[in-house]
Amino acid sequence: MDVDDSELLGCGLEATVEMGCALRKDEHMGISTEEVLAEIGPVQEILDAHDGVVNVIDTEGGIIMISLEGGCIGCSSTPMTAMQIYYSLMKLDDVEDVVFVNGELPDFMRQFIDQKMEDETEESEGDIV
Repeated sequence: MDVDDSELLGCGLEATVEMGCALRKDEHMGISTEEVLAEIGPVQEILDAHDGVVNVIDTEGGIIMISLEGGCIGCSSTPMTAMQIYYSLMKLDDVEDVVFVNGELPDFMRQFIDQKMEDETEESEGDIV
């Protein structure tokens, strides 16, 4: 991966990108790694307490690619954590999809959240302001 230093946004233990912590921000990327990590907010506190790590792999085109690592590997609560992250990120305008590359979010949970968000949208459209 050839990345000019001026294109790097930074790198930390919480957010790494394949091929050595390089993240480019360009016109095709609507959301940054930092924005993704900020949005998971309260979940991060729980992850920190259990040595869990959110690895943001890519954000290009509004498709967020994430893996949950560290203490999340083998944890029975990982699908619930993934569901909370999915719900938080899918509310953002710049996000088209959230993909958990290690399969941390089972399909039935994804469908449940998608239906919940659809119901919330229908309810808010019916509100009188």
